[in-house]
Formats: sequence, C-alpha cells, structure tokens
Amino acid sequence: MDAKEIHNYIERLANLLRNEIRQLGSTSGLLPVQLEALHYLSICNRFSDTSTGVAEYLGQTKGTVSQTLKVLERKGLLERRVDEADKRVTHLKVTGAGEHLLSGIVPAPNFVKGLEVVGSESRRQMGDSLGLLLERLQQANGSRSFGVCRSCRYNGVDEDGGFYCNLIKAPLSGTDVQRVCREHVRAA
Repeated sequence: MDAKEIHNYIERLANLLRNEIRQLGSTSGLLPVQLEALHYLSICNRFSDTSTGVAEYLGQTKGTVSQTLKVLERKGLLERRVDEADKRVTHLKVTGAGEHLLSGIVPAPNFVKGLEVVGSESRRQMGDSLGLLLERLQQANGSRSFGVCRSCRYNGVDEDGGFYCNLIKAPLSGTDVQRVCREHVRAA
C-alpha cells in the first residue's frame, strides 16, 4: 500500500473520530478543543498538567488554552491546584465529573466497536506501526513527543529500585511511568 492510500485511510479515520467526539461533546456543551484539553489532562503526569503543557500538546496559544481551561473549570470538570513545592506552578486536575464525562466519549464508542473485528495481534501491530509513524511525524515537525515515561530515555531506577526521572531528578510512581509527559524523549 502506498503513502497516499495510507494517508487517505488515516485522514478518513481521523475525520470520523473527530465528528463522533464533536457530537458527543456537544451534548455536554463542550467544544472539540475543550474535550481535547480535558482528555490530555486525564492522561498526562504530574509534571505535564499545566496550562503550558496543554498549549504545547494541542499546538494552541496560551491565550486560547486559558479560555478553554476557564470554561472547563466553570463547568466543574477541572480544578486548579497550586504546587506545594513551587507556588508559582499551578496544576490542572480533572474532577470526578470530568472523568465521568470522558469515560463515555474517549475512546469514541464507534471506534471501540470497529476495533472488535480486528484481532489482538493485528491491533498490537497496528499500534506499533502508528506509534512509529507518530514518532517520525513529530520529529519531522520538531514537536515534543508527549510519550509515556516508561519509554523515555530519562526514565531510570533509583537506589531503592523505584522509578526515577533523570531529567528532573525526581522519583516517579508506578502511575507516573504510565502517563504522558511533555518532557518525554524516546529511549534509543
């Protein structure tokens, strides 16, 4: 299959997913960018749950993201928490109501149904191939990878055998290493 055919499939899949999520979000009074921000905050780690992280992930300006976050906060889907160690940093946490909303939207229900006909080995191969394609596109565009800590070159082990980030010199929990990080750099 050539690049044009694959592009057409991915473009059509993306449009179908976007339309389904747009419809589901609109029933909750949310715009697509608001859902995207909420989704990102539900999957990112404690080092990436800031307005800057959201702006970088979405490729939006800080002003646009600021307005998006205000709407999510007003709707009770998001709350702000000042960092205990650095009072200049504000973390953004998805509330229970936000998690509940997302659980019915992401992944899109029709997408889940569509995957039911694809075998587990094919899904694994598809995931690996799409991950590699995403990585190459991010490199070509000079954008951050936003990968999970466990696949990052900075992920290590501390003297007690626990996870440790060698970039920010901080311990990582088992949950942290499974979440998206804005500082991620794919391990060699």
